[in-house]
Amino acid sequence: MGRVEVFDHTADLGLRVTASDLDDLFQTAAEGLFDVVTADRGGIEPRDAEPVAIEAESLELLLIDWLNELIFRSETGHRLYGRFEVAVDVAAADRPRLTGTIWGEPIDADRHILDHEVKAATHHAVVLREGPEGWLAEVIVDI
Repeated sequence: MGRVEVFDHTADLGLRVTASDLDDLFQTAAEGLFDVVTADRGGIEPRDAEPVAIEAESLELLLIDWLNELIFRSETGHRLYGRFEVAVDVAAADRPRLTGTIWGEPIDADRHILDHEVKAATHHAVVLREGPEGWLAEVIVDI
């Protein structure tokens, strides 16, 4: 199971994510994102499942696109997500690809306490690398 830390970055927030493998890293990054968006991600009920498929030029861009896809769906659909299952394929035609399912529900003002409005995951200072202990990612989110 991965781990996420939030760190301050000027007027933004950074997510530092560690995990044993890429699938866990991307899942944990999504959990970290919604830990920033809501005061209690555990209160988001996994009522509806939505498929996700994204590909990008690099793993770093895939991570940014993944988080921005979640932000877009949350904002446009007025939804919160709390459960994520993803598979990252790095051998897919030289373009990393993420496929998976996300679970969430419509925002309910009586039950959900929104903490931060996250506008986007940025390209600024993004880090994604494998080390001897697993994977590390750092992403700055614009709030």
